[in-house]
Amino acid sequence: MTVLKTSMRNFLAHKGRMALSAVAVLLSVAFVCGTLVFTDTMNTTFDKLFQATSSDVQVSAKGSSDTGQTTSRTGKPPVLPAAVVGKVRTAQGVRSAEGTVFSTSVTVVDADKDKLSPSSGAPTIVGSWNGNDARTMKITSGTAPRGPDQVMVDADTAGKHHLRLGDEIGVITAVGTHHARVSGIAAFKVTNPGAAIFYLDTETAQRTLVGRTGVYTDVNVTAARGVTDAQLKQNVLAALGHDYKVQTAKEVADANQKDVQSTLNVMKYAMLGFAGIAFLVGIFLIINTFSMLVAQRTREIGLMRAIGSSRKQVNRSVLVEALLLGVIGSVLGVGAGVGIAVGLMKLMGRIGMHLSTDDLTVAWTTPASGLLLGVVVTVLAAYLPARRAGKVSPMAALRDAGAPADARAGAVRAGLGLLLTAAGGWSLYVAATAGQAKTGSGWLGIGVVLTLIGFVVIGPLLAGGLVRVLGAALLRMFGPVGRMAERNALRNPRRTGATGAALMIGLALVACLSVVGSSMVASASDQLDKTVGADFIVRSDQEDGLVAKQAVQAIKNTPGLERVTEYKWTEAAFTTPDGKRLPNTTIMAVDPAYATDVRTETVAGEVKDAYRIDSMSVPEKFAKDHGVRLGSTITVAYEDGRTARLTVRAITRSDTLIDSGAVYTSIATLAKYVPAGRMPLDEMVLATAEDGRQAAAYQALKAALHDDFPQLTVRDQTDYKQDLKDQIGQLLNMIYGLLALAIIVAILGVVNTLALSVVERTREIGLMRAIGLSRRQLRSMIRLESVVIAVFGALLGLGLGMGWGATAQKLLALQGLKILEIPWPTITGVFIGSAFVGLFAALVPAFRAARMNVLNAIATD
Repeated sequence: MTVLKTSMRNFLAHKGRMALSAVAVLLSVAFVCGTLVFTDTMNTTFDKLFQATSSDVQVSAKGSSDTGQTTSRTGKPPVLPAAVVGKVRTAQGVRSAEGTVFSTSVTVVDADKDKLSPSSGAPTIVGSWNGNDARTMKITSGTAPRGPDQVMVDADTAGKHHLRLGDEIGVITAVGTHHARVSGIAAFKVTNPGAAIFYLDTETAQRTLVGRTGVYTDVNVTAARGVTDAQLKQNVLAALGHDYKVQTAKEVADANQKDVQSTLNVMKYAMLGFAGIAFLVGIFLIINTFSMLVAQRTREIGLMRAIGSSRKQVNRSVLVEALLLGVIGSVLGVGAGVGIAVGLMKLMGRIGMHLSTDDLTVAWTTPASGLLLGVVVTVLAAYLPARRAGKVSPMAALRDAGAPADARAGAVRAGLGLLLTAAGGWSLYVAATAGQAKTGSGWLGIGVVLTLIGFVVIGPLLAGGLVRVLGAALLRMFGPVGRMAERNALRNPRRTGATGAALMIGLALVACLSVVGSSMVASASDQLDKTVGADFIVRSDQEDGLVAKQAVQAIKNTPGLERVTEYKWTEAAFTTPDGKRLPNTTIMAVDPAYATDVRTETVAGEVKDAYRIDSMSVPEKFAKDHGVRLGSTITVAYEDGRTARLTVRAITRSDTLIDSGAVYTSIATLAKYVPAGRMPLDEMVLATAEDGRQAAAYQALKAALHDDFPQLTVRDQTDYKQDLKDQIGQLLNMIYGLLALAIIVAILGVVNTLALSVVERTREIGLMRAIGLSRRQLRSMIRLESVVIAVFGALLGLGLGMGWGATAQKLLALQGLKILEIPWPTITGVFIGSAFVGLFAALVPAFRAARMNVLNAIATD
């Protein structure tokens, strides 16, 4: 009880000094809980949607996927004959069965040719209006589609794109373009996370999506009273046999949820990873806070020891204070986490993914995890300061505040830090010289961890040297004030090292990712310049979009083009010379002109020979793994056609960015074994302009596709490079935004260190003011000290991060990304920004120091 009372009294006495540490715990816990609540809410939303929209049993074609993504490489969904509906109706326990048609390989545009697709990445779905949809949606205006000239749209899409009854839209599919006018608007009875949904009548949907009537993509089956879904599935299978895919509502919902879950897990664990980085940075803040508090209370702790307190009691007293800090910060963090989740939901709403707060899901595990994590991390971080407090002897009550440094412990720490850093450096060297990316990535991970820990441990030693250099370069010009700032930073190298290390972690990751991103862009641009000979690349902006036959013909009819090269892919089962069977292997099919449009390096043979009839090329790694040589024969069983025996005419290099790992044959060979009706559509089309007509051909090509094929984008090489740069830039900006949490916590650490340092030096500050130091000079001294600590952390972080990035680039070089590009503008900007961070962090501590009463400060014990 005495320990608890003492801890409570000390905690309340120093609550102001604990505040920033509590904020660090709060932010980290809030980010963890916010992530969990947000992803749980998304799961709940999709669960309700899939459960509400699934029929009791669903029958679909064998070629369809489990998630309802039914589109094949032909651009058309796999279908069932209409007779299947009649057979299903005869099954025992069936109350009703209805055939439906839908596809996600569609583009829908308004009258101005603007796409009506979601901006969130959710699918665009066009399907037939049916009884199952009527059960889950409510028509809010107009009527359901009743003819070929009518279409109904979901309310969210109508609101976003300002669609009204009577507005014209176009549905673009592999079959062609179908025009209709909005006859009705329907709203989901559950939350629609963001898909754009358009309904046609059944016959129109069949003609538009499949190109013929009398077929369906699915059959929705409703069970009779008292019949379970499992029983109904067995009855339907008995009536149909096993030629079709039959799933219960739960199986369909689970398959859809599993697909969504894989995406959500990537987001969830990425965000939790950044929260972990923030926790790691917060550890330094907590260690610094308690270390300084223990040092300032040395005499107090010495007196407690003199009057009978044991080491364990002193140790427990500090840990109880940490426990209180962790509990308060974590409780507030859990509440803030729910607020963050709601904020993320609103943000997702702005980009088109609708999530209702009615579905807000706070599982009991979320606050439990946040509390446990926050408390455990805080108590563990305070353990070393608490242990140091327990070692304070009763004689310390006779000395001035501040525990003397342990020289032996410092030497051991320096030795350990050097050893870890050396081991990490060696691991990075092994990674950089590795012959395989998989092996090298393991060494890279070990090197990153060891060098990071090594720099943290060796921080005080580095602080002693680097701060002197920074002092000579930056502080000496400020005269005596600058020299005092330098000495204050050097007074406690352990504290300076820990404060700088907190900032170092975030900036090291920023520098590493900047180097990797810049190297990827530079390498890809270089590969495009050296490899791609075509002037233009035409492809769909949709994730799974294809180039329809009509679009290919429009490209070929464009004036000013010298040649047009088609590029398709499909899947097949390979049987290699070593007798191995490789199912679901991707094989590319291109026109022979592809050998000119994309200059592919080979290790054996000539790539143009691979485009002869019954010929192919394989990559070097594939050839080594399966004993393939020039002239070897590979049996290729096309999934949509017959089996071929193809001769290997070329073996391509595997260490390239473009065509890396690709297996190629010609379109003529593919057409020989795959029926015309099952031939895949083009993934992209390459076009080359006649000499001197590049600019005119570029404009003509864009004009030829703009009206009828707005889903296709024409890019020249400059456009392609810029798109690549923009995509990587967007990804990096998102990562930088998540790293900002760790940097904010690091800034709080600088603020807290300075604030506690000012308290520690209260008497000293009073004496300096008494002998003539002005308030302005005092503020300048504290600001300069803060700047040098921030710049010290930036130097460590940027140097370490560039080392990681350069090593990572060596591994990427094995995949064809061979150029190392250091983004000096970014690195310089971050370095300069760190100095401003130091100035910002010092504002409040400097202001408080300058307002001290001189006499009271001198009288401080």
